[in-house]
Amino acid sequence: MIIAVDAAGGDFYPENPVLGSKMALDLHPELHILLVGPKGLIEQELQKHNIHTERITVIDAPDIVSMTDSPSTALKQKPNSSLAVGLSLHKSGKCDAFVSAGNTGALMAASMFILGKLEGVSRPTVATYYPSLKGFRLIIDAGANLEIKPEMARQFAVMGQIYAQEIMGIDSPKIGLINVGEEEGKGTDLHKEIYQHLKSVPNFIGNVEGRDILKPKADIYITDGFVGNVILKLGESIPEILGSLIHKTMQTKQLSPEQLQLIQGILSESLSPFEYERVGGLPFLGVNGISIVGHGGSSPLALKNMIQVALDCIEHSMNEKIIASLN
Repeated sequence: MIIAVDAAGGDFYPENPVLGSKMALDLHPELHILLVGPKGLIEQELQKHNIHTERITVIDAPDIVSMTDSPSTALKQKPNSSLAVGLSLHKSGKCDAFVSAGNTGALMAASMFILGKLEGVSRPTVATYYPSLKGFRLIIDAGANLEIKPEMARQFAVMGQIYAQEIMGIDSPKIGLINVGEEEGKGTDLHKEIYQHLKSVPNFIGNVEGRDILKPKADIYITDGFVGNVILKLGESIPEILGSLIHKTMQTKQLSPEQLQLIQGILSESLSPFEYERVGGLPFLGVNGISIVGHGGSSPLALKNMIQVALDCIEHSMNEKIIASLN
């Protein structure tokens, strides 16, 4: 298996992509990594960490797409970026997937332009993992499509079910539509229309309110990218806010060092479901290939887990199953 890794993407390139790739190689003896980015920087990083293996190939891509570049800038003005080169390698069959912690909007646009859409897909989407009392669940869309149409929402649900079942191991995933009330007639005219389209999807349970996401009432939550991204960013803030509140409370109590250590350990373990590096990243569902996106601040562990997601998608023939389900 050959995976191309964006070595110029994210907040901590090339170090974290290089170290994450090494971790993945240590776990998978059959794996070969293409590190895509400025050749000199990558080779310097490999030398710095004394990484010498024939299972890493450096592919020069001198243009760097920053986290603030617009998708159009990345596509038109930086044709030799790691995104463009890596996805082109995937398109030509020289690797089996592309993994990046870089600019999400640029990666989505480049994936659409270079790889295209799967047969039957009206619009690709990006999902996000969300913690719950029963483990991670999915929210779709998480920011790729700020506005959605009813048929898009139905396809998001079908693609999400395949991912949840095949990759996350959730049997018969339940679908919920994020709305302002549980009753069928709630929401805008668009929400009501989406509701009717989702009725054709197996295991659609109806509308779900925000208070039920963490319980969880469903396994996959359908919404537009605007709302989905707001929920995502809110979730990312929870561990820091809870940690600060508990720390302030602890300072007002006369606790022994042993008690403080015990409480900190309990807090850390309780908030572990919010550690997104355990997940790594997610594929753009609906593109004609395997394009995995992760958080810009991804650690080496997160990068390793992103590569694992790519391997899982390939092993489970996820795209072939999406095509079969939509046609």
